[in-house]
Amino acid sequence: MSLTPEQKSAVSTWIAAGENLSAVQKKLREQFQLSLTYMDVRFLVDDLDLTLKDPAPKADTSDVTKAKAPTSAPVAKTGVLDNAKEKPGLVTPAANDAGTELDADALEEDALPPAPGNVVVELDALTLSPGAIASGTVTFSDGVTGKWVVDQYGRPGFTSISQPGYRPTPEDGQAFMQELDAALRQKGF
Repeated sequence: MSLTPEQKSAVSTWIAAGENLSAVQKKLREQFQLSLTYMDVRFLVDDLDLTLKDPAPKADTSDVTKAKAPTSAPVAKTGVLDNAKEKPGLVTPAANDAGTELDADALEEDALPPAPGNVVVELDALTLSPGAIASGTVTFSDGVTGKWVVDQYGRPGFTSISQPGYRPTPEDGQAFMQELDAALRQKGF
């Protein structure tokens, strides 16, 4: 399919303005009554030697699974290890290869200051959820508990929360991600 010079100019203008392929496809259909597939639009943009602009990712602060830990703050190693004194015989992620408990006092000496929000993340010994590489539980600072999983693509998510419709505070969300990262790193993920 060949386009008129006017149509090619319009496509060039849209791409220069930062439109994505779907938007260009829609505008071609609405303004010029041209019905092109997404792949046709992709080829058209390539044929016109146009370069798509990468839009800046928009932060979704309502989803704690997408929260990133600040790079300037150290990752806290507390939460999972804090329970070593409370639960005798607990095999923590820092346990030795024989599966025996390490000295809780030695673990505390190496621990960094507690993460903001006082969130506790624990890993399950076995992950039985289909498609998950790790799972466990979390207790947020306000006492709400939940079960979490990390799928084979590394995406964390919740399978259940003790309070329906619950959204953790941004601080708890960030602390959860930091604790989860630290716990998974200790397990070798």
